[in-house]
Amino acid sequence: MRQVRKGGAAMTVRGEAGIGKSALLSESAEVAAARGLRVLRTTGVESETHLPFAGLHQLLLPIRAEMAELPAPQRDALGAAFGLTDAAVPDIFLIALAVLNLLGEAAARSPVLLIIEDAHWLDRSSADVLAFVARRLDAEPVVMLAAIRDGFRGSFDEAGLRELRLERLDDDAAASLLDARTPGLPPAVRRRLLKESAGNPLALVELPLASQGQRDEGTLLAWLPLTNRLERAFTARVSGLPPVTRTLLLVAALNDGTSLAETLNATSVLVGAPVTVADVTPATTVRLVTVDEAGLLFRHPLMRSAIRQSSSLSQRHTAHAALAHVLADRPERCIWHRAASSPGPDEGIASKLEAAATHEYRRGAITTAAAALEHAARLSDDPARRAERLLRAAEHGVELGRPDVVVRLLRETEPLELSPRQRARMVWIRATFDDGIRDDSAGVPSLTEVAERAAADGDPGLALKLLGIAALRCFWAQPGPEVRQRVVTTAESLPVDEHNAQLLTIFAYAAPLDRGAAVIERLRRSAAGPAGDSQAVRLLGSTAILVGDFDLAEALSSASLTDLRAQGRLGLLARALGAQAWSAVHLADLSVAIPAVEEAGRLARETAQPLMYAIVQATGAMLAALRGEHDSVEIFAAEAERASMSVGARPVLATVQLARGLAELGRGRHSAAYEHLRRMHDPADPAYHIGLRCYAVTELADAAVHSGRGGEIADIVEELEAVALRTPSPSLHAGLRHARAVLAPDAEAEPLFQAALQVNMRRWPFVRARAQLAYGEWLRRQRRPADSQAPLRAARETFDALGVIPWGERARRELRASGETSRRRDSEARDKLTPQELQIVQMAAEGLTNKEIGQKLYLSHRTVSSHLYRIFPKLGIASRSELGTVLRTYL
Repeated sequence: MRQVRKGGAAMTVRGEAGIGKSALLSESAEVAAARGLRVLRTTGVESETHLPFAGLHQLLLPIRAEMAELPAPQRDALGAAFGLTDAAVPDIFLIALAVLNLLGEAAARSPVLLIIEDAHWLDRSSADVLAFVARRLDAEPVVMLAAIRDGFRGSFDEAGLRELRLERLDDDAAASLLDARTPGLPPAVRRRLLKESAGNPLALVELPLASQGQRDEGTLLAWLPLTNRLERAFTARVSGLPPVTRTLLLVAALNDGTSLAETLNATSVLVGAPVTVADVTPATTVRLVTVDEAGLLFRHPLMRSAIRQSSSLSQRHTAHAALAHVLADRPERCIWHRAASSPGPDEGIASKLEAAATHEYRRGAITTAAAALEHAARLSDDPARRAERLLRAAEHGVELGRPDVVVRLLRETEPLELSPRQRARMVWIRATFDDGIRDDSAGVPSLTEVAERAAADGDPGLALKLLGIAALRCFWAQPGPEVRQRVVTTAESLPVDEHNAQLLTIFAYAAPLDRGAAVIERLRRSAAGPAGDSQAVRLLGSTAILVGDFDLAEALSSASLTDLRAQGRLGLLARALGAQAWSAVHLADLSVAIPAVEEAGRLARETAQPLMYAIVQATGAMLAALRGEHDSVEIFAAEAERASMSVGARPVLATVQLARGLAELGRGRHSAAYEHLRRMHDPADPAYHIGLRCYAVTELADAAVHSGRGGEIADIVEELEAVALRTPSPSLHAGLRHARAVLAPDAEAEPLFQAALQVNMRRWPFVRARAQLAYGEWLRRQRRPADSQAPLRAARETFDALGVIPWGERARRELRASGETSRRRDSEARDKLTPQELQIVQMAAEGLTNKEIGQKLYLSHRTVSSHLYRIFPKLGIASRSELGTVLRTYL
C-alpha cells in the first residue's frame, strides 16, 4: 500500500476454498480505507456468469457519475456495455480503455484499491476487461487484488500478473486457531478436527459447529474431500432453520442478483404468504448470510453451492419459476430463470433465449450469447432448430477462442440431421478455430470440395470463407501445385468482385507466384482508389507482403491502424501491426519496425493469437539482426521456434532462418549465414517456403559469394529466374538483380551492377544501398579503389541513416581498405529509446496530446506522461516542442 501513490500494481491471491483469500482481501480493504484510499469492490457469482459486464458494473457503480469526464467514444462504450444506451457494444478493448481512464481519473483525486472476490466466477466480459486493465496499472495510483480459487483458470491467469499463494496453516497455527474459536473441546474431538481440517482456516472454524454435541471421534463427519465436508457442515446449519428461511435461502442461492426485495418477493410467491426481513434473521444469526445496502450476500461461496446441491430438482425448478415471475419486467434476466424452471423442451422459451442471444451478441457479450443459444438448443423440440442453434453457439465459441466449447457443441450437433449447408458450416467452424494456421496440407482438398458444394448450393459467402482457410493452409504447409491450383480455380469461379480483399488474399496465400501478377496489379488499383473499410485494407496489406510488394504492404497496413485502434479491435490490430512490422523490417524502415514489433507481439499475446505472436517474434529476430543486436536475435528466434514448432509453421521457421542468416552476415560469418539461408530453399527442410524464399535472394547470394560457394546456388537462381517470369514481385526482381551482379564472372559483372543501380528504388533504400556496397566491394577487388569510394560512401550514408549498424560498419571497413576514413556513427534517438518510448515520441512529435496517444496505444494518459518524463533526459531535451527537431535530425 505504501507504493500505491507512486504507481499501481495488480496481484492475484490464489488458494483452495476456505484458505483465507476473502479474509485477506477484507483486511486489505480496511487498511486501505484507514489510509485514505478509495476502495471499489466486486464479487464474482456463479449464477451471474451469464450477465455481461455484471461484475464490472458492480465495481464501478460508486464512480459511475465520473463517466461524464471520459472522451465521448469511451463514454459511449461504457454506456453501451452497462445498458445505459441502445447502441451496439464496441470491441471489448475500447471498453477496457474507458475503464482504465475512468479509474485513472478517480485515482487522481484519491488512490484506489480494487477488490475482486471470487474472480474465477466473474462474467467473461468483466474478467477480460479487468485483466486488460491489470496489465496497465504501472503508472496509475491503483492497486488491484483478485482472489481466485484453485482449480479455475481464466483471463487473470493469462494476464501474467504476480501471484500470492495462500497455503494451509502449520500444525501450531491450526491448533491455536481451533482453540481460540472453539475452546474446551474433548481431546479426541480436537485431534480429529485438526486432522480433518488439515490446516484449512475455514474448516477449523466451521467443522466444530457441525460436530457440536459429538463426543466420540468415530461419530464425526464421514471421510469426504474437504470441500464436501464444508458443504455438509453448511447444509447441517441450514437444516435447523425455519422452513420459510430455508426456502428463502434457496431462492437467494439461485438468484442471479443480490437484491433482497427480489428474494423476499420470490419466496412469497413460493410459500403463498408475505415474507419479510424478519424471516432472514435466523440465517444471519447462524452466520450464513449478511444483509446490508448491497443486498443479501452469502458469507462464503460454498454456502451458496451447498444450499443448491442439497435441494431437489423440482425445488430448484419452482424457485426459478418464482424468480422469473418477480423479474417479469427484467426480460434479460427473466428468460434465464424461465429456462432454468423448464423440466423439458419448450419452444416458446427457446425462441426467447435465441432472441436474447442476438441481443447479447449485439452488446458484445459473446459468451452470454453462446450460452443462451446452447440452452435454447436444449429446449428445442424441433431437431432442425436445435442444430441451427448449436451451430450458431459454436460459431460464437470460435470467436471466443474456446476449443472446449466448440468441440462440445459440434459433438452434440454431429448426430443430428443437417442440411448440406449446415454440414459445410460445421467444416468451416472446425477449420476456422485455428484460423487455418497449422501444417495440415491434407485438409486443403476436403475444404476446397466443401467450398465447391457451398457455391453450388448458392452460398458464395460461405465458399469464400472455406477457401480462405484452405488458402491459409497452403501458406503454412506444402500441399502441392495441383491442390493450390484447385483452390485458386474454385475461388475464381465465385461471383465476387475481382478486387474483393478476401479473394485477393486467397490468391496470394494459395499461389503467390502463379497469381502474383494479377494480385499486384489489382492491389495497386485498389490502393489508388478510395479507402475501404479497415478490415479490407488490413487484408490487402497482408496480401501485398505475400507477393513481395513490401512498400505497398507497409502503406496499406499503416492505413488500417487508425480505424482498428478507434474501434478497439485489438486482435485485428495485432495482425495489421505484424504485417506493418514484417514489411518495414524488409525495407529496413526501423522507425516503423521497432515500435510495430513490440506492440504487435504484446497484443498478439493479449488477444491469444499464438501463431501471430510467433511470426512477430521471428520478425523481431530479423529486426535485431539488422541492428546488430546478436544476443537478441537468438532470444527472439528461440521464442518463435518454441511457439510454432508443435504445428510446423513453415513461414515462422523460414523467417527464423532468414534472421539468423542476416545476423551472421552482419558479423561477417558468411559460411554460417549460408547454412541458415540455404535451408529456406531445400524442399525437405521444415524451413522451406515456396513464397518467402523468393524474398531472401540477396542474402543467399551474398552469403554464397563471400563463402566461396556461389556455384552451389546456380540451380536455385535459375529456378527463381523462371519464377520471375510469372510475377512482377518487386522483392524477387530486386534480389535477382543483386544476385546476377554478385554471381557474374568479373568480365560480365559491371554492367549488371550498373543495371541494378539504375532501377528506381527510392522507396527501397536498403536494397539500393546493398547494391552500392556490393558494387564498391567488387570495384575494390578489381584494384579500382578510387572508383569504389563513391558507391561505398553512398551505401555508408544510407546504412547510417537507416540505423542498420552492421552494414554501416561493413561499408566503413571497405572504405578504409580503399584509403578513405569515416567518422563514427552518431547514436540516434531510436538507439536510446525503448520501442514503446519511440512510438510515443513519434506521436507526440506529430502534435498528439497525451490523451490522444493513450487512446491510440490503449494506455492511460498518465502512463504516456510518465514515459515522456523519462524520454526527455534520454534525448537531452527539456520540452515537448523540441521533439520534432530531434526526430528530424536523428530518425
